[in-house]
Order: sequence, then C-alpha cells, then structure tokens
Amino acid sequence: MRGNFGVAGGDQRQLYLARSLMADGCSVRVSCLEEGSGGLPQTDLAQLAVESQYILLPLPATRDGRTLNAPLSRREIPLDDGFARLFSGKTVLGGMLGPLTASSDLWRAADCHDYYAREELVAGNACLTAEGAIGLAIQEYKGALGGARCLVTGYGRIGRALCGMLRGMGAQVDCAARKAKDLTLIRASGCRAVAYQELGDRYELIFNTVPARVLGQRVLAAQSPEGLILELASPPGGVDLEAAGRLGLRVLPAPSLPGKLSPKASGELIKEAVYNILEEQRGGLWARP
Repeated sequence: MRGNFGVAGGDQRQLYLARSLMADGCSVRVSCLEEGSGGLPQTDLAQLAVESQYILLPLPATRDGRTLNAPLSRREIPLDDGFARLFSGKTVLGGMLGPLTASSDLWRAADCHDYYAREELVAGNACLTAEGAIGLAIQEYKGALGGARCLVTGYGRIGRALCGMLRGMGAQVDCAARKAKDLTLIRASGCRAVAYQELGDRYELIFNTVPARVLGQRVLAAQSPEGLILELASPPGGVDLEAAGRLGLRVLPAPSLPGKLSPKASGELIKEAVYNILEEQRGGLWARP
C-alpha cells in the first residue's frame, strides 16, 4: 500500500482524485462527499483525520471563508477551531488555502501546503479552462469557430492557451493585452495584438480572462446581439454586464470550468501536484506510487 490519504470535501474533482489514488494502490478514505461517491469508503471527519497521514482538501478549500467547500455533502462544515484541531500534526494539502488557514490560529499546528501554488497545476488548469471555453462556444454559438472573428482579452495562462487553440481551429484571433511584452508575444504567436484603448471592432466571439473591467460601453456597443461573450474571469469579471444587458448582448458566465467540464482530468492534475509536493517535502521518505 502506497500512501494513506483522506479526501475531505470538494466536488467531482475530488471524487476522481480519490479514485485515481486508489488505482495507484494508495489507501483512501473520503468524507463530506456523500453524493456520487459510490464505491469510495466514506467516514466521518474525525475518523478520517485519525486514520489518514495526508489530508487532501478541495480547490478552493473554502469559497466563503466560513465553511468547507463541500457541494457534494449533505451538511455544512464550519471552519472553526474544532475543524482545525482535527488536523493538528497532519500534512494538509489544499487549494487556495489562505482563507482556510486564516479561520483559526490552530492551523499553525498542521503542515499545510497549497497545491494551487504549483505551476504545473495552474498551467494544466489553464489548458482545461481554454478547452472547456471552446467547448461551450461550440455548443452555444450558432455559427462556426473556423473563420470566426474572435477576441481574447488578457494574455495570461488561459489567454495564451485560448489563442493557440482557437488559431488551431482556423479562427481569426485578436488578443488584447496591456504589457508591451505580451503584445509582442501575441504577434509572434500569429494572432493580432490589440491594446485595450484600440478595441472597437466587431467580433463574433469574445473570451474574457481578465478579472477587471476591460469590456465597457464603448467596446460593447460595437458588438452584435448575434455574437457571444464568455466571461471566464473570477468576480468582478471584465464585462460591464449592465451595458451588455442594455445592448441586448449575450454574456455567458463560465467560471471554474475544469471542475464542471473536466473533473477527471482536473483531479489527475491535483494528484500529480500532490505527489510532487510530497516528493519534494519528504525526499526519501516518500516514493511516488
């Protein structure tokens, strides 16, 4: 048996993560994952904490700073001293752990690692997000992506992945960015680079990846109601929703796509990041299954 893991809370990604760990020969217990967990050994949190060497929390560990992110659980799990005390002395790995560890000083007694700080996971998630966004566009847009005029706002990880995938499908891709370096890289990738102040053309599809207002009244007024805008950024997003509503434009909120559309692949990415952390932290005391 290789590794003794407890998976607590989360969505479909954690279910696939648990099953993948089991397939690797690890001992796995799950808690706060009652819905859809057929075949997985369920236990209560206290027992999971006692019996597991490594505790795997969700991505993100909490959405509100008050409760564990556990949409597949039938109950709400408060983040209090009692919850933190369960994992004293344990190795805890989760995503975006800041709000969780801020909920109690007792988290100082646990060995906490944020697997979403790993570049391999963030980069992999960006590719899954771009893939999911294109899948949604194919499903929701009445035209074809091949030959379509597309705008990608932002040239971060997701923006870069989107530009490459859209170009590979034959779309005409413009990408807006602020930094001169990014504009140069956009041109080098074969896409048309546009500064935000230069935006004003009409596009059939717009993919926003920027979590700050970049698509306001002026830009939106040039768009057609027959087009589609996908909002991929976290709140507050980059689209002026009031202006879009007045103009009759269709904006499709599409946050957290990997967890919704690619949970198996996302779970595998989390597993790889966890293995990498344990290899680096434990050295010879941990061997990849």
